[in-house]
Amino acid sequence: MLENYGFPGGLMIGTDSHTPNAGGLGMAAIGVGGADAVDVMAGIPWELKAPKVIGVKLTGKLSGWASPKDVILKVAHILTVKGGTGAIVEYFGPGLDSVAATGMATIANMGAEIGATCSTFPYNARMAEYLRATERAGLASAADSFKEHLQPDAGAPYDSLIEINLSELEPMVNGPMTPDLGNPISKLGANAKAAGWPLPVSAGLIGSCTNSSYEDLARSASLVQQALDAGYKFPVPFNVTPGSEKVRATIARDGIAAVFEKAGATVLANACGPCIGQWNRSDVPAGTPNTIVTSYNRNFAKRNDGNAGTHAFVTSPELATALAIAGRLDFNPLTDTLPLPNGKSLKFAPPKGKELPTKGFESGEDTFQAPPADGSKQSVAVAPTSQRLQLLAPFDKWSGKDFSGLPVLIKAKGKCTTDHISMAGPWLKFRGHLENISNNMLIGAENADTGAINAVKSQLDGSVGKVPDVARSYKAAGKSWVVIGDENYGEGSSREHAALEPRYLGGRAIVVKSFARIHETNLKKQGMLPLTFVNAADYDNVTGADAVDILGLTSFAPGKNLTMRVHKAGGKGSVDIPVAHTFNEEQIMWFKAGSALNFMKANMK
Repeated sequence: MLENYGFPGGLMIGTDSHTPNAGGLGMAAIGVGGADAVDVMAGIPWELKAPKVIGVKLTGKLSGWASPKDVILKVAHILTVKGGTGAIVEYFGPGLDSVAATGMATIANMGAEIGATCSTFPYNARMAEYLRATERAGLASAADSFKEHLQPDAGAPYDSLIEINLSELEPMVNGPMTPDLGNPISKLGANAKAAGWPLPVSAGLIGSCTNSSYEDLARSASLVQQALDAGYKFPVPFNVTPGSEKVRATIARDGIAAVFEKAGATVLANACGPCIGQWNRSDVPAGTPNTIVTSYNRNFAKRNDGNAGTHAFVTSPELATALAIAGRLDFNPLTDTLPLPNGKSLKFAPPKGKELPTKGFESGEDTFQAPPADGSKQSVAVAPTSQRLQLLAPFDKWSGKDFSGLPVLIKAKGKCTTDHISMAGPWLKFRGHLENISNNMLIGAENADTGAINAVKSQLDGSVGKVPDVARSYKAAGKSWVVIGDENYGEGSSREHAALEPRYLGGRAIVVKSFARIHETNLKKQGMLPLTFVNAADYDNVTGADAVDILGLTSFAPGKNLTMRVHKAGGKGSVDIPVAHTFNEEQIMWFKAGSALNFMKANMK
């Protein structure tokens, strides 16, 4: 996006939660669900509730070990994973002059982890340099011609304001299990020992879309070269994932990839890779507690390697590289040394690397396959025996009545991201087959009643089964169901399947304390009811053994609460709980039609 489509002052929506990456060029680049993008391509206006604006004023100057990644890690620690929900984050201030355009992109990219609608920056010379380096000098000239309009208004008010002095910013390592648990590098070792986190680093991973610019990899390679010169290699697996074909080809040409490989690293294809779980890891048995360090932006349990015992920490590529070389989480490269066989020691000099390649970017392989000029007569044939592809059938319309007697499939406790709802990794091969991929629905969620993972009690016969299996049994018996959830339900990837699967297996409503923005919209698009407790404490008044009615649907209207009547298990009476929603008039029509796609088809001219 940054290399090809981003430009200052533009608006972009993209079907990936990392779309905000283009904010590094001063765009309002917003991640959405796939159904939102389909609507826009079909000529239906895209809409968004007017966001708040959080200001982040940057002063001082980045230097030494401090990197752009540390800015967003600090912001995440301050705001938490839901502190940016419903807000655009606008960075400004003189400190931006020390941040490359690709560094701004890193900051904007990881803004998704605080729930931000998007993050953006004022246009400056660093953006112009990047545009020219990526063969878009015309865009730079155009932006220069009206750059006064690409700046914050003087005295602009912000709903909240954060100030960070880059000259005093300490490198951060956030985690484990959540990207907002900040650990300054000077305190990481002590924090790890106090918390009982595994100190040996078992793997290092850098790159992917968050931190894979030429500068990122050049700075990391400078540390690797220092280690090689001292006789060190990586003592653990170390994977480098270039973020684009241009970056891959350019680091290969300039010898950067060779430096990593000489030290024992593996340079992977320019793809999501281990960041989304595409890592066939075999060096650590499943369930074994271990620590990995990455420069990615998500570190939820099981996300990278499918191992619940893996403690994943997110940090800058530079720190991930140094910690992997040292092999320990309590190593501080700013102050500590590594012993050498000759009795001397290695003290890392701060990382260095060019912001942009001196010889320009290599284009790499051209893998684009153009579609037919006229696709109107094209047909899609899917074998009914295929395990990878399956044609979709429309979801059923709303019956016109309130929902009644819906068993609670699961009451989820704590963090329930889209990875918990629909895991990636090896499951991605089924993303074109809704029946098969639905076998991963909510298998990562924690059962609040028992603490178990992927185990719930059926209200049909009292047996305990896997979450998807129990959902299928309800569907086969003609019973719809609901899910109860905690705070910031559905954070993380803008994974359409996390909404499609519950709908496909018979879900009608997801009732939680709060939602992540994209997932809430995705649920609406599929004809589901994303509802929130008016009083968060009512979460404690529902169990996985209860059944519920959703009342008020016959007079469903914007701004008007619904009622969830909870029928307590064992015939112990019922309790009425008010639940809120954010549906507007058109979204209510999606619900009544069974999905946004049904509504669109019914209204085609």
